[in-house]
Amino acid sequence: MTGAIPQMDPGAGYRAQRAAIDAAVARALSSGWYILGQEVASFEREFAVASGIPHAIGVASGTDALILALKGLGIGPGDRVATVSHTAVATVAAVVLAGAEPVLIDIDPVRYTLDPDSLAAAMDGVRAVIPVHLYGCPADMDAICRIARQHGAFVVEDCAQAHGATFDGRPVGTFGDAAAFSFYPTKNLGALGDGGAVAAGDAALAERLRILREYGWRERYVSDVEGMNSRLDELQAAILRVRLPALAAANARRAAIAEAYVEGLADTGLVLPTTRPGHVWHQFVIRHPARDALRQALKAQGVGTGIHYPVPVHLQPAYAGRIAIGPTGLAATEAAAREVLSLPMFPELDDEAVARVIAAVRQAA
Repeated sequence: MTGAIPQMDPGAGYRAQRAAIDAAVARALSSGWYILGQEVASFEREFAVASGIPHAIGVASGTDALILALKGLGIGPGDRVATVSHTAVATVAAVVLAGAEPVLIDIDPVRYTLDPDSLAAAMDGVRAVIPVHLYGCPADMDAICRIARQHGAFVVEDCAQAHGATFDGRPVGTFGDAAAFSFYPTKNLGALGDGGAVAAGDAALAERLRILREYGWRERYVSDVEGMNSRLDELQAAILRVRLPALAAANARRAAIAEAYVEGLADTGLVLPTTRPGHVWHQFVIRHPARDALRQALKAQGVGTGIHYPVPVHLQPAYAGRIAIGPTGLAATEAAAREVLSLPMFPELDDEAVARVIAAVRQAA
């Protein structure tokens, strides 16, 4: 790879499968049916099988998938939902948009995912828990599910960054009552526009979700319940059907890049992510107390980076002072936000580019 190295490059994924994607788009366009047709139905079946989940329902975005999962479980006004502040704002926004009250919990500073001990201290009145499998690393689902069940709370997994990830050999999205996936273009399984899926193990819940995503219709134009409009379109489903069979190989390449980073940066003094079985490396996140200076030094060497995420949700203007915080506070969350930095990570990153990133980080650090 010549020139500057981007932190992410969704266009490279398209170019790698251009002919097949173009053919799939042409097929969908020629069908004359563009919403909830055969492409969506086929993708839902194929994604469910590939992900080890009984039912997958295609929707317009990962955010909508979370909203629908909560609504499908009967979560709404007056209900408390525990989740993290160190996440894409979509996680918390979905709780608010469902009419519920978020309760923000601190993270495990090693996994960057929901800390079970902090969760256990915050379960009073909580009706649902949303663990986020952040950066491709699964949350501690055994502990989280045990705590939730002890308090009669639902579990909705946020799998937006964890397509193909496993915990103790079991696919994420299969532990809770429901799960949400995003197909935003930069995800491990990305569309070329917005898209998402909500997963369910229970057939009755899956049927409710299908009804809720389209105005509450069982019969067309007749709303049995209050639903919404959130439908994965045929073009994106056709594209995702091309990209799904390549997911395992793409995740394997991400793992190889991560292994090279860990080996090449082991003696730099940087805090490196912990490699775990089942991690799919949506991001490779390092930590440094002078993160912003390190980022500028890498930019000067032509290496793009990202910050996931610079401002915890509880400190963002739209939410600051309006959202409950768990009793153990958010110290680990705020520390991470000051120090995390995401290095280039996408499957099309070649070995030469990986070596350039390592050399640049070593020099900058």
